[in-house]
Amino acid sequence: MSNISKEILRDYINEQKFTSPDEVLIAMKSMFRDVLQETLEAEMDSQLGYDKYDISEKQTPNSRNGYSKKTVKSELGAIDLNIPRDRNGEFEPKILPKYQRNINGIEDK
Repeated sequence: MSNISKEILRDYINEQKFTSPDEVLIAMKSMFRDVLQETLEAEMDSQLGYDKYDISEKQTPNSRNGYSKKTVKSELGAIDLNIPRDRNGEFEPKILPKYQRNINGIEDK
């Protein structure tokens, strides 16, 4: 996994104008949630074999079927996610397996 460049990170910090460590933690939690959410979306794309809204590549009768909400506990606190679903119920997320609600330590991975 590549690191975010220091230049991008500094630009982000300057834009946010943090005034306390709590604000930094809130921003980190939001970024962590966004990365998890996008990873779940990418896993669904990979399983179905086509990107969302790009059915020209679709070669399966299975398709997306909305989301289910899930709250997980992490070292950054509780995080609400939208877990993608498929019509056939075959989607098994790897980053966040079904029934797993505690992801402490995932930040290190």
